[in-house]
Amino acid sequence: MNRPATLLAAAAVCLALSACDTKPPGPDAPVRETHHRLLEQFRSWARDSGESRTARHAQALDTVEVTDSSYDVEVRTDLSARSAEAEQFADLFRTWWDGDDGDGTVRDFVLRDARGNRVDDHLFPTLGNSGYDVAHYGLTLDYTPDSNHLTGTAVITARATRDLSRFSLDLAGLRVRHAETDGSEARVSRERKNKLTLTPARPIGKGKTFKTTVRYAGTPRMLTASDGGDEGWIETDDGVAALGQPTGSMTWFPGNHHPSDKATYDIDVTVPSDYTAVSNGTLRETRQRGKRTTFRWHNPEPMASYAATVVTGVFDVSTSTTDDGLPVYTAVDPDEADGPVDVPDLVPEVVDWASDRFGPYPFSSTGAVVDHLPDLGYALETQTKPYFEEAPDARLVVHELAHQWFGNSVTPRAWQDMWLNEGFATYAEWLWDEEHGRRSAQETFDSFYDGTHPESEGIWDFPAADPPNATRVSDSPVYGRGAMTLHQLRKAVGDDTFFAVLRTWTREHRHKNADTEQFIALCEKESGQDLSDLFDTWLFSADKP
Repeated sequence: MNRPATLLAAAAVCLALSACDTKPPGPDAPVRETHHRLLEQFRSWARDSGESRTARHAQALDTVEVTDSSYDVEVRTDLSARSAEAEQFADLFRTWWDGDDGDGTVRDFVLRDARGNRVDDHLFPTLGNSGYDVAHYGLTLDYTPDSNHLTGTAVITARATRDLSRFSLDLAGLRVRHAETDGSEARVSRERKNKLTLTPARPIGKGKTFKTTVRYAGTPRMLTASDGGDEGWIETDDGVAALGQPTGSMTWFPGNHHPSDKATYDIDVTVPSDYTAVSNGTLRETRQRGKRTTFRWHNPEPMASYAATVVTGVFDVSTSTTDDGLPVYTAVDPDEADGPVDVPDLVPEVVDWASDRFGPYPFSSTGAVVDHLPDLGYALETQTKPYFEEAPDARLVVHELAHQWFGNSVTPRAWQDMWLNEGFATYAEWLWDEEHGRRSAQETFDSFYDGTHPESEGIWDFPAADPPNATRVSDSPVYGRGAMTLHQLRKAVGDDTFFAVLRTWTREHRHKNADTEQFIALCEKESGQDLSDLFDTWLFSADKP
């Protein structure tokens, strides 16, 4: 669209917004619906006018951040160097959002659902909870494979980010036996299918650290993921694999299951003594009592709940160390022992290789689980120990281990930024091939561009940084187009700056959440270049350049 048409579009949308009630609607008004309608107007105008990065910022209006100091919402527009029309629209939006007196009346209604506890994530709007920040999960699980019965206790240590008279936890399909907060019984209601609401005996003041204990039991179930695959508590031929991306972790423990709330974990799993139970982190102890054995796993670094796992079954277990002395724990199903690569040997090699390129390995242990579940159709970057549904090849091992830096340590603030996981891990595969005598990264790029690569189908369907809905968040643009963006960045800034950017990214955001705009800002800072055109072309546009 040319600029005169853009001005007309901007004027029309601004008039549309002005026609809306810019005064805060009262409590009975459809606040959330108005909020999303305005966002969609803003995004449509930005896309139609060619303001692709502005469209991205319009999406960012849909996210909220709870700061350490106060319960405030940061409306992240950052429209510097963008059009005056966008600035005008954003100002109108802020007026509506903050209220005439700046008291945030509308903002507070939008932040909450009818019961006041939901995090806004427009791709997964019911996932996660606001009002608190979890520091630690202590999970005690007792599992009987024959009946697929799970008994669990979750001890959740959190800090209130606002005054709480009630709060929510995500839990699907399991029955709560008892819940308490700070030693006093809490009332539990299930006002949505996968959402618990806990009302403590006494309100929890803002800034207070509190401990919630939930005892629960039942037969965990598998979920159908947004992309149609299986996730959650998945039975295997000799046990179970708990796989959480994007929503499956709520099938086996209650929590705040949004990637923006990371926490440390201790996970104790009791199973029949002829089974092994593998989880995240380091195995602290095994303790046998009668015919059952408890495996105690400690994960001291923050983890998004989708990267938490429990895998039980019959495995051949190997332990070793990397060249830097990092403990390596691998568990391989005997049915997958004769795979394309020797996984126990390859894991430390890949970790050492990746550490040289991406910065120090971010966790205190590493490893892998190779299961026998060939119908599953995917591997997953569960923290410290990637899960493989069958014997992997080297490139898949590289991909999932690269996620330990990109996805597990540096975790997207929202699901919209999934390319920061998958684009980076895919590009790690390209680098591995390039450095091991296979195709160069440029040759792989070319095969994606011309459509000859087997994973290139649909790569131009939507912008890598803007999946249109939850069903597309794991589609080829997020992976392949994300990797292509990184390759174009590498060509634009040179190898020295490119790898410096990757190492700085993993260092500055180690064990934190980050988003696309922060990555772009880092690239421009490190390179001293204006990279707007590059990212507009490769990341924020669906068009084939």
